[in-house]
Amino acid sequence: MAKRLFGTDGIRGPVGEFLTADLALAIARAATQRVRAEHPRVLIIRDTRESGEMLEAAVAAGIAEAGGVAMTGGILPTPAAPLLLLRYGLDLAVVLSASHNPFADNGIKFFGDDGDKLSDALEEEIELAMGEPAPYRRVGRVQPLRGTLEDYLRALHERFADLDLTGLKVALDCANGATYRAAPEIFRRLGATVHVLADEPDGRNINAGCGSTHIDYLSTAVVAGDHDLGFAFDGDGDRVLAIDRTGEVVDGDELIALAASHLDVDGVAVTVMTNYGFQQAMQEAGIDVAVTRVGDRYVLEELRKRGWALGGEQSGHIIDLGFAPTGDGIAAALLTLEALDGADLADRSAMRKLPQVLVNVEVSDRDTAIRDPDLRSAIAQESAALEGRGRVLVRPSGTEPLIRVMVEAPTDEEAQAICDRLVASVQAGSAAASGR
Repeated sequence: MAKRLFGTDGIRGPVGEFLTADLALAIARAATQRVRAEHPRVLIIRDTRESGEMLEAAVAAGIAEAGGVAMTGGILPTPAAPLLLLRYGLDLAVVLSASHNPFADNGIKFFGDDGDKLSDALEEEIELAMGEPAPYRRVGRVQPLRGTLEDYLRALHERFADLDLTGLKVALDCANGATYRAAPEIFRRLGATVHVLADEPDGRNINAGCGSTHIDYLSTAVVAGDHDLGFAFDGDGDRVLAIDRTGEVVDGDELIALAASHLDVDGVAVTVMTNYGFQQAMQEAGIDVAVTRVGDRYVLEELRKRGWALGGEQSGHIIDLGFAPTGDGIAAALLTLEALDGADLADRSAMRKLPQVLVNVEVSDRDTAIRDPDLRSAIAQESAALEGRGRVLVRPSGTEPLIRVMVEAPTDEEAQAICDRLVASVQAGSAAASGR
């Protein structure tokens, strides 16, 4: 079987090489054909990449060719898609974004009429349908959907209506991406004094030295500007990291721990990348923890299965089902401030992070490398030595020729030493496999 187009979070890759207008049209047409409505109404939103307009036109054409009504909502954060889809009673939503990737990449992801991302099975069905002749439907239409930004802001304001940010000095790094209008506006409406960074998108500067993947930019600004704290979003606005007033990074694990205590939840769903210190903190608080594979879709599946409302990833994808069925960076930032209730983020005590070392090791074949028996033995040996004190995680990347080696231990020195040994084992196994 050919390699799947869909990865962990939709279709993503270089525009013109992998992601073309032809592919965008075909996948949109196939997805629209899977909708039972006679003339499906499909929302399209995008981030600020220069390829967004081209892909929007191609997706809209595919929707119309399949008999749907393509409704273009313009530049909005990804989490606006399920909110607007549910609010308007639409059949499908398409988001054009490559999240934290550089501008030359773009992506396509879908949300179903329930507001959730499509299942792996449905994505595979859509791929298979791309090569099939389409059953005839009367050609659809393409029309703008106006007022989408205000509707998204209204949803945020309704959820956080009791949050008064008067007197708060906050810095926001919008990554020159999809949050560049929405994030500063909602913070100002709630009373904060806002200093905005990276809010001048030009189509090519999205995530360029800014945003949640370049957190030092915000850290420097928070300290230099004597701000109370700061938040950095990624290019499509579905994740957030925080900076306290001292310039210290506060990642998704710590933000989820704060929210869990504030919302008094019974349990949280997180991924295998979540810091071991989070597990210890939740155990002490009497909060159950479910662990999933990497990807916020799998966190959401676990939340649905268990009837819980809160979960997320260390990277800053935080899902609060009390607001939306997907990660929302702006909502997560506001939830953090709600949880703090006027306290200083620098004084947080929701969890104690264990030192963590993460190394990406390039390999020729990630599937062969991860199955190497010597590597498996080394992982088992190091894991046993850390039992009850930390953990080891070695896994292949879902999209790149990489093996990701992560170690958490009581000290930086021990974590680094274990990681070095495992990296050497990965490299030795990969070299041996290449020579065979």
